[in-house]
Amino acid sequence: MKKRILITGGAGFIGSHVVKLFVEKYPEYSIVNLDALTYAGNLENLKEVEGAPNYQFEKVDIQDAEALDAVFSKHKITDVIHLAAESHVDRSISDPLAFVKTNVIGTVNLLNAAKKAWGEELDQHLFYHVSTDEVYGSLHDGGFFLETTPYDPQSPYSASKAASDHFVRAYANTYKMKTVISNCSNNYGPNHFPEKLIPLCINNIKNMRPLPVYGKGENVRDWLFVKDHARAIDTVFHKGKPGETYNIGGFNEWKNIDIVRLLCKKMDEKLGREPGTSEQLITFVKDRAGHDLRYAIDATKIQKELSWEPSLQFEEGIDLTIDWYLQNQDWLDHVTSGSYQDYYREHYES
Repeated sequence: MKKRILITGGAGFIGSHVVKLFVEKYPEYSIVNLDALTYAGNLENLKEVEGAPNYQFEKVDIQDAEALDAVFSKHKITDVIHLAAESHVDRSISDPLAFVKTNVIGTVNLLNAAKKAWGEELDQHLFYHVSTDEVYGSLHDGGFFLETTPYDPQSPYSASKAASDHFVRAYANTYKMKTVISNCSNNYGPNHFPEKLIPLCINNIKNMRPLPVYGKGENVRDWLFVKDHARAIDTVFHKGKPGETYNIGGFNEWKNIDIVRLLCKKMDEKLGREPGTSEQLITFVKDRAGHDLRYAIDATKIQKELSWEPSLQFEEGIDLTIDWYLQNQDWLDHVTSGSYQDYYREHYES
């Protein structure tokens, strides 16, 4: 059977890299990119593949159950890689319900659409749910998140993702749907929406604007280059054992303040500024409500069982990321001005 894979959230940061990898690496597959094109969905991320014969785009919100049913029927979807989600913690604090609607109800709508379309052959098709390490809460006493770590979400965002994880497992248990889940650490790299820490700092440093850092910047995160995450998703999709969970991490723990200082140092070098110039932009701001102190993934399972590991160390990836942003000012201008949202109308509407 020819695979016809539905990738949700495929115009977003991580999703666009997954779509490009699958379209280019597997010309025998049909790849359907489904995205609502909310503020973080950007079809300019997919210019390289938008004309590929095995690629199609559907502008659909996963909150729309009828539209999902229509997509499954139209494209005879055989498998799902589910990345569509509201993902910014700050936004979840100001509007929790939006995260419930997309991350919880949207995921259940997608599960229902798959269940209806695949009927009695649920075990012949894969529903792959991509989640986050934030569902595990915060690490206070050392150690790392394992696949068996109890859930302890601390923000509306992580609570909504934890709920969606539970629904995927419930459908596997109740309906015998073939599922797999991965929980990943923080991603960085090209095409990252500039509300996030690393692209925000790159853009602000370039324009000599303040660099806001929560609290004292002591919060620790594990970082993974986005193209390594896309490779991991490829690996889990093709090699992962149904019913299993795989933690995906970069083995790169950094304090937020150390990341900001590293970005300042590298940007000063690349822009020909005096050393220390950009560090003067660092501005400490009131800490975010419910800000988890430390996340750290133990990715031993995927490394040993599926032979995946990161290809880049953090400083290598940061160099590539900074260079990409400096070389793609048009992309950044379109995002910061909002004009990127015109791309769909110009290229997909008649």
